[in-house]
Amino acid sequence: MLLARNLFEDIRAERLTPRDVLELCAVAIAEQEADVHAFAALDLDRARTAAEAPGLARTPLAGLPVGIKDVIDTADLPTAYGTEAFAGNQPRTDAAVVRQVKRAGGIIPGKTVTTELAFLRPSITKNPRRLTHTPGGSSAGSAAAVAAGMLPLALGTQTGGSVLRPASFCGVTGYKPTFRLIPTVGMKVFSWHLDTIGLFGARVADVAYGAAAITGRDLDLADADIGPARFAVVRTARAHLADAASHAALDSAIAALAKAGADVREIALPEEIEAADAIHPVIQDYEGWHALADEYDNGLLSPLLRGHLEAAAAITPDAYDEARRTAKRARQRLGDLFADCDALLTFAAPGEAPEGFATTGSAMFNRLWTLMGTPCVSVPGLLGPSGLPVGVQVVGRFGRDRRTLAAAAFLERALAAR
Repeated sequence: MLLARNLFEDIRAERLTPRDVLELCAVAIAEQEADVHAFAALDLDRARTAAEAPGLARTPLAGLPVGIKDVIDTADLPTAYGTEAFAGNQPRTDAAVVRQVKRAGGIIPGKTVTTELAFLRPSITKNPRRLTHTPGGSSAGSAAAVAAGMLPLALGTQTGGSVLRPASFCGVTGYKPTFRLIPTVGMKVFSWHLDTIGLFGARVADVAYGAAAITGRDLDLADADIGPARFAVVRTARAHLADAASHAALDSAIAALAKAGADVREIALPEEIEAADAIHPVIQDYEGWHALADEYDNGLLSPLLRGHLEAAAAITPDAYDEARRTAKRARQRLGDLFADCDALLTFAAPGEAPEGFATTGSAMFNRLWTLMGTPCVSVPGLLGPSGLPVGVQVVGRFGRDRRTLAAAAFLERALAAR
């Protein structure tokens, strides 16, 4: 994989140029894209021209290539939202985050594959760790492109588990920031109270650097003193749905943290927080029914998504409002848990990537934290019994993204040293 933070340093030190890094990506794309299918649109010639711009090496992203998930509008590349109904769609303007990437000096070689409108129907993308398995979804192409070394950084989106789960399945780092830390203006909305833009990179340091460069926030960990952190292990009421590989990964992470000197203890989630897990679909589906009203009414959806929204139409405004009140109570209660810990540690996915392409896997271990709006990081470094990656998830306090990333980096180092 390409290490974004290291490549940035190499460009700044003039050991590499932005064009050199782009050509590394181009070689990997030429070797693997025909099998992986990570890109919905690709324009390397345009990217090569952009990489020659004067002064690029001195920008925050130093000309590093960044993939953009194909539910995020781009003015110079088509945006099809993962559906044939929008094939050839060319937005007139960039989404806010795309403009942030460009202003920071990032180069955009292409759009990465998404599931249909970032929801249920699996995409054509394959897992580069094993081509017979799903890469997860909905940010399939972004996770796969980073895992295959075709990009050092890529943007994804998460409404349920669409950053954390693909990151776990593909063995990369996925970072879902605090809700609204990255603007969603210009993204195809599914659920306006849940949709969150995140990043994929090889390591925690890479997504932290990328997020810092794109947003201008103090998130980069390059000079940080990553000391022992306090972790509270949360298996949740759904622990019985995690398979042996996921339980083994979490247990290995706990052991590695303890060996590295971290304070690790297990806790049970309060009832108010556990209750919120069941109402995530109420909020997501009610908003999806309204956000995709035009596509539904004009017959632009697959039977799978159309059927899902038809069921969602039965959710009443009263049920939606009550679900939002439940979520608010849970968020207030969640803050209390961080009085005695820096981060929570839990499952990132139910297990290894499923074989075949009938499903992108389950978001059961991600959706609660998406609803809470908290920063989350899927940390790689562990393998399941079949040799496929299994990540573990670090969950932080709302708005404390740097602390969450630091805790994830500590875990990453502990796993590497075990």
